Order: sequence, then structure tokens, then C-alpha cells
Amino acid sequence: MPASGLEDIYKRLSDKTVGIAGAGGLGSNCAVALARAGVGKLIIADFDTVSPENLNRQYFFADQTGMKKIAALRENIKRANPGTQVEAYDLMLDPSNIPVIFKSCQIIIEAFDLAVMKQMIAETVLSQMDDKYLILGSGVAGFGRNNLIRTTAPNEKIFVCGDQENETSPAMPPLAPRVGIVAHMQANQALEILLSLSGT
Repeated sequence: MPASGLEDIYKRLSDKTVGIAGAGGLGSNCAVALARAGVGKLIIADFDTVSPENLNRQYFFADQTGMKKIAALRENIKRANPGTQVEAYDLMLDPSNIPVIFKSCQIIIEAFDLAVMKQMIAETVLSQMDDKYLILGSGVAGFGRNNLIRTTAPNEKIFVCGDQENETSPAMPPLAPRVGIVAHMQANQALEILLSLSGT
């Protein structure tokens, strides 16, 4: 891409805000990708800490073990792109705080592990924030089967990335390649929406 094209994308994304619900495998990789692409502000919420078991797929490093994920992720985003502002919340998301925390976002990216949490945020956005775009992740476990990974759109403001079948289990653990693919699909879908909102 010519430098002028890249500069134009950065300029158009510089005033955009994306919310990320969860800072694990999907959320951490998606956040760094959006920062590298020039998104001006990320609002991230997560209550967990970095553990050794996270390092096989999440955008953290061994020396960050024990840190709060939002603090470690803010640090990593700053190293990738100091120009991206990060607003971080150390808490568990629920239907009462999601509309408050993500009210200034054009897009909310769902990055939870548990199906019940995915359903909760979808229902919350549909019932209380129907002006927002929502990008969900579904089916990231295992390895291979690239041709099954896709994006679908149940309606004009909701997108689902993943194979939408293979959920995490002891026999089908999440690994960096597939988690990263889906996280970057979520980021890529967000860029498409944001750049369409800013005009051509």
C-alpha cells in the first residue's frame, strides 16, 4: 500500500473508538491489531490476570505473568502504537455496566471465553445499545480447517467471526493460530465498518 494510502487510513481511524469486552485470546490480539492499524481509542474491560496457561495464545509475555490483563495489554499496545489511547476497566462486565462503559464506542467486539457471557453481551447490545455494531467470536478451538473459518452477518449491525462450531473443550483447546485468525478477522471487520463510517 502506498504511504499516502496508509496515512489516509490512519487519519480516518484516529478519531474512532472501539470497545473490547475481554482481554484474553481474542481481545488481546484484536486490540493490538486495531492499535497497529491506527484506531484512536480502545476501551477494554477485563478482570482477570495473566497466567502461564494464557501465553500459548494471548498477546502477553512470560514476564507479565501475574499482572492484570488490562494493565499488561495497555503496556503492549503502548509499545506497538503510542498514539492509541487505552481506557481500561478492571471489572466483570454485566448488563448494567456495558452500556455505560462502551457508550462512546462505534463498535463493540465480544472477546469472552464462555458462551453464557457471549449471549449476555449480545442480548445487552440488542436491547440497550441498538445503535452500536457488535462483532462476536464463535468457534476458535483446535487447529487446521482454515476453510471453515468465516464471517457471517445475522443483521446489518451484528457480525460473527469463527467456524461457529468448534468451541473450547479439554479435547479441543484454543491455540494461537486459530485464535489469532479469528481475532484478526474481528479487527478486520471493525476496520471495514469504521472506514465506511468515515467515508471514502
